Amino acid sequence: MAPRTDIEIARAARKLPIQAIGARLGIPPEDLLPYGHDKAKVSAEFIAGLEGRPDGKLILVTSINPTAAGEGKTTTTVGLGDGLNAIGRAAAICIREASLGPCFGMKGGAAGGGYAQVIPMEEMNLHFTGDFHAITSAHNLLAAMIDNHIYWGNDLDIDSRRVTWRRVMDMNDRALRDVVLSLGGVSNGYPRQSGFDITVASEVMAILCLARDLGDLEQRLGDIVVAYTRDRRPVTARDVKADGAMTVLLAQAMQPNLVQTLENNPAFVHGGPFANIAHGCNSVIATRTALKLADFVVTEAGFGADLGAEKFMNIKCRKAGLRPDAVVIVATVRALKMNGGVAKEALGREDVAAVRHGCANLGRHLSNVKSFGVPAVVAINHFATDTKAEIEAVKAFVAGHGSEAILCRHWAEGSDGILELARKVAEIADAGVSQFDYLYPDEMPLLEKIETIAKRIYRADGVVADDRVREQLRAWEEAGFGHLPVCMAKTQYSFTTDPTRRGAPTGFSVPIREVRLAAGAGFVVAICGEIMTMPGLPRTPAAETIRIGPLGEVEGLF
Repeated sequence: MAPRTDIEIARAARKLPIQAIGARLGIPPEDLLPYGHDKAKVSAEFIAGLEGRPDGKLILVTSINPTAAGEGKTTTTVGLGDGLNAIGRAAAICIREASLGPCFGMKGGAAGGGYAQVIPMEEMNLHFTGDFHAITSAHNLLAAMIDNHIYWGNDLDIDSRRVTWRRVMDMNDRALRDVVLSLGGVSNGYPRQSGFDITVASEVMAILCLARDLGDLEQRLGDIVVAYTRDRRPVTARDVKADGAMTVLLAQAMQPNLVQTLENNPAFVHGGPFANIAHGCNSVIATRTALKLADFVVTEAGFGADLGAEKFMNIKCRKAGLRPDAVVIVATVRALKMNGGVAKEALGREDVAAVRHGCANLGRHLSNVKSFGVPAVVAINHFATDTKAEIEAVKAFVAGHGSEAILCRHWAEGSDGILELARKVAEIADAGVSQFDYLYPDEMPLLEKIETIAKRIYRADGVVADDRVREQLRAWEEAGFGHLPVCMAKTQYSFTTDPTRRGAPTGFSVPIREVRLAAGAGFVVAICGEIMTMPGLPRTPAAETIRIGPLGEVEGLF
């Protein structure tokens, strides 16, 4: 008999009312804003009352560079949370919300898999509680108010050629990357070139995920630089008087969403900035809330450790004052073989030599994570085609790097299949051996921060940046933004900017195509290579097979 699909498993789950999940964390029913019976938002008043409580232990789950073979980072995050609860350690999970773009494009759903899932699966991967729609609306309200200000006399003297604020939508649509606005005559405004990004690339998304509370949110929204005047002075969202209305649109979206795992353990699913464009972590407010309510909080960073973990450490932890107690690096035998040069169609055959060769990718990530002073353990996410010799090769490699690799079967067995990892993580976290520190200090010049990440994390020889980029970075430093951390926008598939170069390549440079200031979020974005802020749909998008079935249930999403 074929194993049940993810959606079949999710639909068969015995869900508890969301009030029962809240009760496990000590959240009273009156502090939950229910969305149906199985999801709710946690009130801002309750969260404010948690100040002063001690924090639990923070566990970060990251991975090797993603491949078409699959790694299972979210699945492992969910499984580890269930596993910690199964060994008697009160744990909560914090992950990001899913974007509609990838769901209808290539990736599909993003709530775990097998018997390590967060539910309700369909709602989480579609409209959920409407947070992304609120972010889209707030972002585009600001865009509309900029053009409206220019139309009605332009008192701020905005140079319409230097409006940097684009519009967004939560869908992959390459036709909107570059557009011309305001065609059709005088009544439609002043024509100018602009474009769209995907909502998860919006600075508003990054701000919502880094803000501590509504007051901090409004301050950060007001700080967004949206344009420049004719004499090159920055114009902010506060200048066009959009920050207050944007905050109103985002007030409910700021409240973390509470759901549950298949094993009825609490999970906060909130925010979702792209990991290769933005910082790729769930919201600070969700993570900090969970840390006040649980002994252990298991969270994930986007994509591989070169992007997600680096940004988690250098951006999220720096902004929120977080200190991870342990890191789990997820790998699969299949993905390591692909990093070792094996084609996807041949991954089912045993190839110990390819596993050993592909472990170079894992080794670099392991070394990078340890460079932050945080102890790391490797989770081998098990596939049925893995052989004993291949698994032992991974374990031996990791042992040679001073860490431990643990085989995990949570996809097939739920918490029962990940108890060994749960015990090891709890042991590491309880030992208090983490000596966490950032990769670079605040006072380091912006270009040096970029070079530090390129050399120490990617192992590049250096960066390539033309005079325009260097002059822009110097100008931002002179304007008082030099203390900001750097957010690298790079392909997730490789340490290089070439997505086809797997493994642990050397002898390359990182080209910096452009830099963008995210003054409200509080970081500078360095766009490397050919990375896009508005993805396109693949030749055969997932949307072609998504429909409502005869029983009224969603089909084709998973």
